Amino acid sequence: MIAILCAFQFLTLIPPIIKRPFSDQELGRSVGYYPLVGLVLGGLLLGTSSVLSPVFPDLIRAGLVLTLWVIAAGAFHLDGFLDTFDGIFGGFTPEKRLEIMRDERIGAFGFTAGFLLLLLKFSALVVLPDTSPALLLVPVLSRGGMAAAVVLFPYGRESGVGKLIKDNTGWQQGVTASLTAVLAAWLSAGWMGLILFSVSLLIMSGCAFFTLKRIPGLTGDIYGAINEVLEM
Repeated sequence: MIAILCAFQFLTLIPPIIKRPFSDQELGRSVGYYPLVGLVLGGLLLGTSSVLSPVFPDLIRAGLVLTLWVIAAGAFHLDGFLDTFDGIFGGFTPEKRLEIMRDERIGAFGFTAGFLLLLLKFSALVVLPDTSPALLLVPVLSRGGMAAAVVLFPYGRESGVGKLIKDNTGWQQGVTASLTAVLAAWLSAGWMGLILFSVSLLIMSGCAFFTLKRIPGLTGDIYGAINEVLEM
């Protein structure tokens, strides 16, 4: 239960229930429950979209759902997405790329990528039916892909929260996250859900290998970027 609460407190703006620092082991075990966080977030998005649909035009509904999406996740992954694009495309050596990614300022690459990301998400929300299972499934698959990235690929820094999570995450967390994502995919969209689960793993792997050609491993920012790319 502590690992579940850790996942929610780490990935969302939920008011803290456990008011103490989590141990390294708790942070690692929480990775297995990332898709569960996505399931709750997806349910919130789907319910909100259904309630807003009879009241607002599609453009307004999409804008409000997207706003809730960003706020509920604390813009946590979005921040990593911006830093990743600044670093990966703004540096010429692995060391410089990692240095840029630590910089809190947003550069041209990050700003442009973030704008296009939100624009594409907004466009998708406009054309999706207000009760589409995609609203439920997308946050699940994206966080399942993020959990898989933590388990499968090396970490690129010698320290940091992401390093602690990586060092304390094992195959058990990968299996738990995958089973949760597969079950949610099947129940919400049947065979299409399972196809999308497979596609999400392929996209995650592509993002990871693209990154590993430029820096020696993934980082916390890149985990967030993978989540955002999968959602998009």
